Amino acid sequence: MSFELPFFTNLLILLVTAKVFGEVFERFKQPAMVGEIIAGIILGPSLLSIIHPTQDISVISELGIFLLVILAGLEVNVDDILKSLKGRGLIISIMAFFVPLISGFAVGYFFGLELMTTMFVGLCIAITALPVTIRILMDLGKLNTEIGRKIITVAIFDDVVALAILGVLLNLQDTNMSFTAVALVASISLLKLVVFIAVLVLSYYTVKKITLKGNFVENTFNKALLFIKGKESLFAIFFAFILLFSSITEALGFHFIIGAFFASMLLNESILGRDNLKTIEKTTGSLAMGFLAPIFFASIGLEFDIAAIHQIDLLIAILLVSYVSKIIGGYVGSSLAGLPKKVALVMGIGLNARGIMELVIANIAYKAGLINNEIFSILVIMGVLTTLTTPMMLKWSFKDIKEEYAANPKCN
Repeated sequence: MSFELPFFTNLLILLVTAKVFGEVFERFKQPAMVGEIIAGIILGPSLLSIIHPTQDISVISELGIFLLVILAGLEVNVDDILKSLKGRGLIISIMAFFVPLISGFAVGYFFGLELMTTMFVGLCIAITALPVTIRILMDLGKLNTEIGRKIITVAIFDDVVALAILGVLLNLQDTNMSFTAVALVASISLLKLVVFIAVLVLSYYTVKKITLKGNFVENTFNKALLFIKGKESLFAIFFAFILLFSSITEALGFHFIIGAFFASMLLNESILGRDNLKTIEKTTGSLAMGFLAPIFFASIGLEFDIAAIHQIDLLIAILLVSYVSKIIGGYVGSSLAGLPKKVALVMGIGLNARGIMELVIANIAYKAGLINNEIFSILVIMGVLTTLTTPMMLKWSFKDIKEEYAANPKCN
């Protein structure tokens, strides 16, 4: 006879344990999310079996995903994306994303995985976790170096393209996977996505042109805040805007995180104002990282099942390909872009952390029934290992790099 704890008791145990483990990992200069996932594994069916995945925990986790994606979008600068699409920078971005993507497809094909599963394996291998990458570069003191800025620019490209592909893949789940059906649905989905992104870019440029003539947009926004008497009006307007775009993308047949990501990406300093943006980042970050994100990562640990991994050779293959293909893609792309070999190697290694976005995509695919528990657990291991090992590899690779690439700009 099994005893089920009340929901809020489960939530309390999950949150406290996740935060304790996260704190321990942070003290060792490791991402808190790794400790939070391990907390879920310990509490879940894999070990102590104190807490089991439930629909209630799943709802809280969805809110965690929502806020994590918003935070990721707030870290993205639209100008950086457009910069990555110009000149030789585009070569690095394309190679660093599509070499791992195709390599992941090859692994799935070799092991006879279903087509949809193969696509998600490739997508998870191809992605670079922007928030994790920023944190790693900050800890190494390399965020504002030339290499650091290039790595971040490519990581932004990876996140945007990955979410676009995710939108298309989720639209394919109800097809019979015949070539004609896939081609038709993919084409329609891609067209809708292109139109959606085009409208966003057009809106961005329109607002940017207006802001060049003065602070009209920011002043109008501040006047609206003054008109609304509630102290929380800034937060309410911000999330209403995010939810509007999330609703639009859901109406178009895409996952809500796509709308949330692009909407938060648009709400930059020129629209909200520096103080308002900092307030939103602080409030959203506190709610996300203090409560909802730990629950999300711990819930991944609850779903993780080491016993479900029967194909050890598949696990090893995915791990090897995730490391090697990303390094090769970044290295070859950087070399073609004219960067020195040692710098190209740093680029490849620096793009290897998967972390948050990869786990979000794997979780979405798992909950949608597009990958099984074995593949999900393998992808969790990949995300954790690449996140843990990238800082050490990156620190080693920065040795003997010329100062012009690895030095922080001097302040006058």
